Amino acid sequence: MNASATFPLTVGLLGPTDYARWDAFVHAMPDATFFHRAGWQRILEQAFHYPTWYFYVESGGQLRGILPLAQVRSRLFGNALCSLPFCVYGGIVALDRAAADALDRAAQSLARRLRVDHLEYRHRQPQREDRLRKDLYYTFRKDLLPDAEANLLAIPRKQRAMVRKGIAAGLHSVIDADPQRFYQAYAASVHRLGTPVFSRRYVELLQQEFGRDCEILCVQQQQHTVCAVLSFYFRGEVLPYYGGGGTLARALAGNDFMYWEVLRRACERGCTGFDFGRSKLGTGAYDFKKNWGFQPAALAYEYQLHAARSLPDHQPLNPRYRLLIKLWQQLPAGVVNALGPGLIRQLG
Repeated sequence: MNASATFPLTVGLLGPTDYARWDAFVHAMPDATFFHRAGWQRILEQAFHYPTWYFYVESGGQLRGILPLAQVRSRLFGNALCSLPFCVYGGIVALDRAAADALDRAAQSLARRLRVDHLEYRHRQPQREDRLRKDLYYTFRKDLLPDAEANLLAIPRKQRAMVRKGIAAGLHSVIDADPQRFYQAYAASVHRLGTPVFSRRYVELLQQEFGRDCEILCVQQQQHTVCAVLSFYFRGEVLPYYGGGGTLARALAGNDFMYWEVLRRACERGCTGFDFGRSKLGTGAYDFKKNWGFQPAALAYEYQLHAARSLPDHQPLNPRYRLLIKLWQQLPAGVVNALGPGLIRQLG
């Protein structure tokens, strides 16, 4: 018998004694993602000092749904309640509509109490037709073949040639426990893009919290770091999440080689899926992933307006931020690395 038919639904907040059953629910639910794991609560609170509310709904002592939320308050970008900042996926995961509606009511009540501008759910699939959505972000996922060589041959010819170019240049990959080389490569990369970098402490917290499921891969040419990427592993799928490289990477096809190495190593690890993360429509990253043979799928980010009258547009493609981006690109690396962590926490 369905537990909800016998016992009423009750909504609660994640506590230290609930972590194990929360994560067990996440691993059991097909719609749940790596970003629904309970450890993200500690990371968001410790790395960015965000207030968090990790709601769950249960019936008869059994979890029937979860919703992780964090508040991002910024003088520049407003006040939002989001599931989840710095995560490409989030939102409600529930066994049935009744549980999902109970979580949504709890979130809407919290949003009103906090007087946020809007509430954002970063769902992969549409949940509510009456919610506002943006056609901006796309995700790229596909199944892996069991054999590494077969996966290489599955890459479209032009991109496969770039991978082989990296191999011919003598590039090799290493798994790095120390985040120093990765952080330097990533910080330099986002500086060129004109966006702030997060703190090294954030990377360290990710490694501490997720252990073997958070892996740094560095691409080297002899003793030189060409590029580096931090990847997450979840339920047999690899997600290269933060990557960066400089001029040497472009000259040596370092990025193509790097993502091939992530794919190859994931295959050897027994993974069956590759998630290339999200990219904005009309960007170079979007085109790069399509050229690798990945088909884009629109992400169903859903919004409920509260204090705001229109949807937010806080992203680099917005023309109003063009001048700020150019100014940021011209600042010395030492300055942007010092100011970046304080600024990026206002973005989410």
